[in-house]
Amino acid sequence: MREVLVIGGNRYFGKRLIARLLAAGDRVTVLNRGSSPPPPGVVQLIADRDDETSLAAALGDRTFDVVVDQVCYTPRQAAIARRVFTGRTARYVMTSTVEVYEYEDSAEPLGEHVLDPRSVIVTPDLPWRDPEFVALHYGEGKRQTEAVFAAAPAFPYVAVRVAHVLGGTDDFTGRLTHYADRLRAGEPVAVAVPNRPATYIDVEEIAAFLFWVTRQDFTGPVNAASHGPLTTEDIVAAVANALGGDHPPVRYQPVEVGAVSPFSFARSYGMDTSLAASLGFTFSHTDDWLARAVAETTGAD
Repeated sequence: MREVLVIGGNRYFGKRLIARLLAAGDRVTVLNRGSSPPPPGVVQLIADRDDETSLAAALGDRTFDVVVDQVCYTPRQAAIARRVFTGRTARYVMTSTVEVYEYEDSAEPLGEHVLDPRSVIVTPDLPWRDPEFVALHYGEGKRQTEAVFAAAPAFPYVAVRVAHVLGGTDDFTGRLTHYADRLRAGEPVAVAVPNRPATYIDVEEIAAFLFWVTRQDFTGPVNAASHGPLTTEDIVAAVANALGGDHPPVRYQPVEVGAVSPFSFARSYGMDTSLAASLGFTFSHTDDWLARAVAETTGAD
């Protein structure tokens, strides 16, 4: 029986990962701030991961075969985790993001080698404890988080660069419902100029991939995305189809400067998943699940 710690991530694809771990017979511990109870069969530890003393005290003398860190957003948090988990885990899996490629713009899918975290400059003196700053610099925060783990790693680690996640009746982001609401109201969908495709993954598939990663021994960054990039128009068409004819005609509003809809991107930085395939995991195609994901998330099924 493996000892697995999941930091945060007690909802959405995190809870699906926990269910898979439990079904496999793993002993699962969840560490969070106590805002939500874990599912049955899971041990809960309550601590503020930003407080190194609190985190170490909550862990006590516990050790783990694998730690899955769902909520590491800043280099400061990564540095604390490196210190606290040194000698406590045989493997560390952090969920990173496709947004680490935000400075790239390529019509071709990007492989992991495009961004070597060891080349990223870490700036710990920036206001990483300010939630607003962290939200505005999400991609950069994840880049620097990866860099902290990659620099003289204290334990074997993996950074899973996750595509935009879709699906599930429990999608709390409101991104797909944004489109459904606008279509129902006959309001235009704001899109960037130019408007580029992006990579996506089904909520169940990313849970399955993270579960699979916990049972492997490779290290470093790995991309996680379904095949078949999607444009904003692809997603809107899927939402419109899920709603049937219960909406006015779709209208788009091009925006050169200013706020756009959630899945509209001026850059194209799709991800190449050849590495994951070579290691033994084959991703699905967005055609396989997009209609279902949109229907269940928007409540149109």
